Amino acid sequence: MLSLSGILLSLLLLMFLAYRGHSVLILAPVLAMLAVLFSAPSNELLGTYTQVFMQGMGGFAVKFFPIFLLGAVFGKLMEDSGAAHTIAYSLVKRLGKQQAILAIALSSAILTYGGVSVFVVTFAVYPIAAALFREINIPKRLIPGAIAIGSLTFTMTALPGSPAIQNAIPMPYFQTDAFASPGLGLIASLIMFAGATWWMKGRLKKALAAGEGYGNHHDSHIKEQDFKHLPPLWGAIAPIVLVIVLNYVLTKFMLPMMDTAYLADKKFGGVNLNAVAGLWAIIVALAAGCLLLVFANMKYWRNLKKSVNDGAMGSLLPIFNTASEVGYGTVIATLAGFVILRDFMLGISPGNPLISEAIVINVMAGITGSASGGMSIALSAMGDTYMQLAKDFGISPELMHRVASIASGGLDALPHNGAVITMLTICGLTHKESYLDVFVVCVVVPLAALIAVLTLGTMFGSF
Repeated sequence: MLSLSGILLSLLLLMFLAYRGHSVLILAPVLAMLAVLFSAPSNELLGTYTQVFMQGMGGFAVKFFPIFLLGAVFGKLMEDSGAAHTIAYSLVKRLGKQQAILAIALSSAILTYGGVSVFVVTFAVYPIAAALFREINIPKRLIPGAIAIGSLTFTMTALPGSPAIQNAIPMPYFQTDAFASPGLGLIASLIMFAGATWWMKGRLKKALAAGEGYGNHHDSHIKEQDFKHLPPLWGAIAPIVLVIVLNYVLTKFMLPMMDTAYLADKKFGGVNLNAVAGLWAIIVALAAGCLLLVFANMKYWRNLKKSVNDGAMGSLLPIFNTASEVGYGTVIATLAGFVILRDFMLGISPGNPLISEAIVINVMAGITGSASGGMSIALSAMGDTYMQLAKDFGISPELMHRVASIASGGLDALPHNGAVITMLTICGLTHKESYLDVFVVCVVVPLAALIAVLTLGTMFGSF
């Protein structure tokens, strides 16, 4: 019980201090060692840090670094070339001003599904949203909710083939690919998109009925975009289409046709193709998307080298933050108190491991304020257990993957979530002004979609 108390104290401090803005790079190892002090002699601290924490952290970084790197570079190239602005601006023009919320949501969704990070999406879409909302005089406070529909919900966790890290993390644990349980993923995506859009349109209708307009906001911090000198739509959309299509073709056709027997050799880790195919497909697809983006928009580059370098550097903090949280979870999983915690979590629904998995990942994502961090901690500690339970209960690993991914995108968006804080900062708004919409769009509606997937998956299995 003393060990369990240490784990719970450590988790509470992680949540509180992360919310107060302290770096996870510092918090994760320090609080992991605090938990160790409740479970083991103090002379084991250094050994635990170098041989357990760093091994867990390093293993995650090695496995997923290419996705973080290529995703960040791709996003930066989309931003600096003007391609991201082209997509958003074109959608606004085609859908019309009266569909402002839908246009902003779809713009964010297309960019995120193509591999652009939420931070880049917000930077790209917000200036267009602000100009549009100001012109037609609808409340600025609704912008974060509209952007969040496309960037922080279904394209991040549910839509089949998404190159988002939240869809990639379950792959090695369940030996699946980015298109796991496509039918359930599409159903969850529809619920998230329809539910969130319905909420935001209702909020807009209520605001207009009350006579509320754009508001008195100083938008001098917006970087104005010259919409007369943007890449053509085909040059902006082609790299995104390539990423999605190539990811599918590689996963389902090209990679299975390759001779990969050599992977069984100790030199390559003694793995089979299923363990790496999903990651390989996303890596190649993002790399190809970057190359096409460069050449299709050649005359729009101001400083291509700087864009690539900035994108590469921008990938470092996100991956090391997440990797630190994985190291934390690796340490927690070695402690005596974790056995009690694990048995309790598995006992939540002894006849259905899907429910246990969904609850554990959601809670960890809420504590860490990170979908990828919370899922990484949960799966690093219990991924093997859930894979074994899937075999014992005859549950498809694809279904376990999809539930894990969707579950990571619920409680993660509590007020201390880094992406939420950054989005509100970029928009020049406060939690008081806009967080209610973000909460409904990113927490309430995704939880409803998760319940639907759990129900359908339990009744019909993976499809």
